[in-house]
Amino acid sequence: MWPVMHLRLIVPSDRSERVLDTLVADPRVTSIVRLPGAAHRPEGDVVECDVTREATSDVLAFLKSEGLYDDGAVAVSVVDAAPSRNAQAAEKAAPGAPDDAVIWDAVVDQAYNEAGGSWSYYVFLTLATMIASVAVITDSSILVVGAMVVGPEFGVVAALAVGLFLRKSGLTRRSLALLVKGFVIAIAITVVAALLARAVGWVDTADVTADRPLTGFIWRPDRWSAVVAVLAGCAGVLSQTAGRGNALVGVFISVTTVPAAGDLALSIALWAPHQIGGSAAQLGINLAGMTAAGVVTLMLQQMIWRSYLRVKRRSGARVEA
Repeated sequence: MWPVMHLRLIVPSDRSERVLDTLVADPRVTSIVRLPGAAHRPEGDVVECDVTREATSDVLAFLKSEGLYDDGAVAVSVVDAAPSRNAQAAEKAAPGAPDDAVIWDAVVDQAYNEAGGSWSYYVFLTLATMIASVAVITDSSILVVGAMVVGPEFGVVAALAVGLFLRKSGLTRRSLALLVKGFVIAIAITVVAALLARAVGWVDTADVTADRPLTGFIWRPDRWSAVVAVLAGCAGVLSQTAGRGNALVGVFISVTTVPAAGDLALSIALWAPHQIGGSAAQLGINLAGMTAAGVVTLMLQQMIWRSYLRVKRRSGARVEA
């Protein structure tokens, strides 16, 4: 299997020949197809091709310079398998390893999607926070893990890191606002639910303040809380930029953002003031640590890739601009 990306382009007719000639001349591009006049909204020629992951950012930069982002259309998808000699030859023509290449346009597009917000985001975050509150009451480590997995907040944290690193103020504001609003709503609803449970006699202050050997760590952050947040932030952003989404599950069950929110809500509702500060600190440490680690990870990825390309250029290897 040779990791490649598939591009489906709508190219205005006056630029079709130039775009096609450039793609054909690039050995990192293969399986090129042109359908003249096939597109209707927008109008133009349909061009499809497969591009090595390492070359995708270069090709997208060229297409953007040709105005396809404004006057045409560009769609990028992952090819799960391309077991052909042509794909193998294209991969050999591209320097570096596919996992090391970051497709920045795709990263930014995904970040804006994550920061858009939706009713399902608020629902999942609220449900995760409520599950975490039950975990605190029952002192259940299994429910803590379940709440971590259900929580959808990491995508927004990653979007915030992208916005900060690329200095996209609009993305940064949207991501930060969504994080704050999401947790405020989730905590507020959980507080109301806890007050109702208290009114019917299901819970009391002792359920929060009693010794909790399995979940007491939630409201007692320490140096390892920061360490885990940083490591999880690095792993999470790297998994997204490298196309390794399977690693995100490990990230979800490593950080205690949602459990801290659940503990905070219970501490407010049942009034355990000595735990409010600790839960809030745990939540803040995890969010800040993951965000900072995400920014540093993106910076290192960009630096390492650019350094690698400079070395290849000096050694005479083919690297497209």
